[in-house]
Amino acid sequence: MALSRGRAPLEERFRLSLPRWRRRPPTSRSRRPWLVPLLALVLVVNASAVGYRITEGWDWGDCYWMVAITIPTIGYGEVEPLTHAGRVVTVFSIIGGLVVVQLGIQSLLGLSETGYFRRVRQRRFLDWVQTMQDHVILCGYGRIGREIAAQLGQEGIPLLIVEMDTERREAAEEKGLPVLLADATLDETLLEAGILRCRSLVAALPNDAANVYVVLSARAIAPKVRLIARSDSEEAERKLRQAGADRVISPYVAGGRTMAATALRPLSVDFMDLLAGSDCEVEEFQLSTDPQRLGPLLERSLQDLHIRQRTGALVLAVRNPEPAVSNPYASRGGLYTKGGPELIANPGGEVTVVAGQLMVVMGSKVQLARFRELLGDAVVEQSHMTG
Repeated sequence: MALSRGRAPLEERFRLSLPRWRRRPPTSRSRRPWLVPLLALVLVVNASAVGYRITEGWDWGDCYWMVAITIPTIGYGEVEPLTHAGRVVTVFSIIGGLVVVQLGIQSLLGLSETGYFRRVRQRRFLDWVQTMQDHVILCGYGRIGREIAAQLGQEGIPLLIVEMDTERREAAEEKGLPVLLADATLDETLLEAGILRCRSLVAALPNDAANVYVVLSARAIAPKVRLIARSDSEEAERKLRQAGADRVISPYVAGGRTMAATALRPLSVDFMDLLAGSDCEVEEFQLSTDPQRLGPLLERSLQDLHIRQRTGALVLAVRNPEPAVSNPYASRGGLYTKGGPELIANPGGEVTVVAGQLMVVMGSKVQLARFRELLGDAVVEQSHMTG
């Protein structure tokens, strides 16, 4: 897959790949199918009013009032007794009105049969999607996707689901979730979903190959977006990391770890469940590998920074960077990958801040925001772990 280096070429390719009715400017007739019935109605109304003006000599108010009660066949009564010529105008108004109504009904039926109203709703939905910022794109609304959507919904995070299955789409829409009915493996679909403006993308499709395609496309379009992918095998996990996934989660491995932790340390698991329903959250703060970006924070200890007093947040763990990595796949799995750098749990005040360090911090949203301000430009990535 060829990587694009600019946003304009990607959007141009997206425009050229769209269906013809969305790529080319539509004609006036296809863009305004209601124009013909409206013009016919305007013609009949004004012609009838002019006819009454000529034949009866009424003022324009009486002329248009007569047209208004004649065309819809309301028949309140004539403004004044009509002459023979005025009756001819009335007959013309009634016939013209019936023709216009018939033409309007046929136009509405034709629009319904051609799917015009469905396309209008789709265009409005796509226009609304273009306004989304800092949202999460969820590819796939299966059993895993439903749990992800439920957790994100509890946090109030903007979410857009990309799904091809109509039944799953209906299930998501019943819960009030916005769904883009499209193929998530296509570049134009990801651009439609706003991957250039999202905070992260989750590939939760039931097929490992499809998830690899999604990650490949997403990484090529948006190199800086955070990608989380589902994997059902170790081979798929390796390929997903090669494709550019930041985190790869196996439902079976995660479920097994949770069950094992419940068997060995049930209180800790209950604590995490309790934490998920509270205002308290756990965030990961990845510091820059450039020492200059750390500024006065570099080589300062946690005790010197007075983090607890200044922010109220609690540093749960610190992971220092490795000087060298022999296996590139051993250190890309976050905190829970074997073979990665050592994790310092419950760090003491003597632990110093170094470039490339990862901090795991717990606190409320306000406290985490203060901690983020304390670090300033030193943070290159901030991700939510639980809450």
